[in-house]
Amino acid sequence: MPGPLAGIRVLDLTTVLVGPYCTQLLAEMGAEVTKVEAPEGDMVRLIGPERHPGMGGMFLTINRGKRSIVLDLKKPEARAALLRLAERADVLVTNIRPAAMARLGLDAEGVRAANPRLIYAAILGYGQNGPYAKRPAYDDLMQGAALIAGLHARATGGEPRYAPIAMADRITGLMASNAINGALLHRERSGEGQLVEIPMFETMVSFVLGDHLTGKTFDPPLDGGGYQRHLSPDRKPYRTSDGHVCTMIYNDRQWRNFCRAVGWPDLVATDPRFASHATRTRHIDEILAMLSELFLTRTTAEWMALLEGADLPVTPVHTLETILDDPHLVATGFFAPEDHPTEGKVLRMASAMQFHGSVPDAPRPAPNLGEHGTAILEEAGYAPEEIEALVASGAVGRR
Repeated sequence: MPGPLAGIRVLDLTTVLVGPYCTQLLAEMGAEVTKVEAPEGDMVRLIGPERHPGMGGMFLTINRGKRSIVLDLKKPEARAALLRLAERADVLVTNIRPAAMARLGLDAEGVRAANPRLIYAAILGYGQNGPYAKRPAYDDLMQGAALIAGLHARATGGEPRYAPIAMADRITGLMASNAINGALLHRERSGEGQLVEIPMFETMVSFVLGDHLTGKTFDPPLDGGGYQRHLSPDRKPYRTSDGHVCTMIYNDRQWRNFCRAVGWPDLVATDPRFASHATRTRHIDEILAMLSELFLTRTTAEWMALLEGADLPVTPVHTLETILDDPHLVATGFFAPEDHPTEGKVLRMASAMQFHGSVPDAPRPAPNLGEHGTAILEEAGYAPEEIEALVASGAVGRR
């Protein structure tokens, strides 16, 4: 069977980005993912340009490989159908707040009573043993709470700002997929399912402080925290005489190569600021300021050639206009055209995960709302007349 997670059934009760990103990663590993949507559908269906209502560009890129069923979980018949699906599932993933799931009788205890082998993965805003447990959480809030916005202000001397991507959603979704795979391995060894909780706040604080706890790691602290190189105001793409370029001159060998290439052959030996990684870190603001002046003296193309010739890491600064033509991505087939059954020609991004011993099939295109409801219920053992009754009651939506 293709894919390392082939045969694993996942019930996806998630919306927007953090949960759908997690379950798309599972689908890309071969899992069979059933997306359970409310009658109005996942709100991310409405984000971005669309050819047809409910099939926006962002939805298409984060829900590949899934089937969709519409269940109005406020209706008892729909909840009963979900529990019936859970009996056959290996994993249930939700980012609905625990109190709401408990009111529906779909908390971990209630669902796992129907299937003790089930892995119930709850993506939360905050850990449930602290005072923030009941708070809602969104990517912007997490970027503020987990230092990202504040560190931007410290580095630039400007206002706090969010990164222009849903960083907290996607990092937490990645963490959740990792936790689910760990729980699946545990079940393989023990036969036991379990509740797995993945809080966004704690995930992001750990992620950021891995770089920035620094001297506060010690008791008493050795400094005020913060990785100085990351917080330097000149840590940014270098402006050239006609554009920008990115490079990373990091270790001693790279500095020697760089200094020879630009005509500073004795700098590392004569200037104590350049003597080692530790001294360069202490003087990073001065060093990056020197480099910023130097990079203005050549064009981007000249710098690319010079740095590549010196065996130094370098890349251009891509934009939304240039990234699709990147030679490496073109050569690897990262972007590929896809014929969507209802949306026509769309651009598909390949999975970054490459399995060479258990190669997953190409994932199916992102589903229309409720597209697979009838087939999913039939697989769960519902007779045609039972399905029609569920549709007539409004418990199940039909495309």
